[in-house]
Amino acid sequence: MKRIGEEKSESLPVAVNVKWIDGMRFVANDDKGHSILMDVSKEHGGEGSGFGPMQLLLVALGGCTGMDVVEIVRKQRQRLEGLEIVVSGERVSEHPRFYGKVHVDYRFRGRQLKEKAVKRAIELSQDKYCSVTATLRPKAEVSFSYVIQQA
Repeated sequence: MKRIGEEKSESLPVAVNVKWIDGMRFVANDDKGHSILMDVSKEHGGEGSGFGPMQLLLVALGGCTGMDVVEIVRKQRQRLEGLEIVVSGERVSEHPRFYGKVHVDYRFRGRQLKEKAVKRAIELSQDKYCSVTATLRPKAEVSFSYVIQQA
């Protein structure tokens, strides 16, 4: 098989397999057997049967920062009982329609959660640890807000 546009094919350490199913549906698989269905809305030629690729970018951001924050808050010995993260984005109008603005809203629930600890965990994730935020930041303005509900 001849590869066009490449002098040399290089395999990098992280890989997924994305396979076209039909219409605009694709399935992505990893080497551990995990899979995600992707599709687009009917107005864009799909059936709306799965996440769109750009939605998955927001999902990845929510998961990445959520994992960071949970780990940091646990290390701070905070009594976290729940965390919900709502990630929203606004895409630019010209192609490629990347996110120009992204907002991450954290909703914490716990017992005697200290606001200073929660805010520090978010800031560490956003500024140092979350690789998805670091990937988005060169093109997108990333902001956050948080609410703490004491149980």
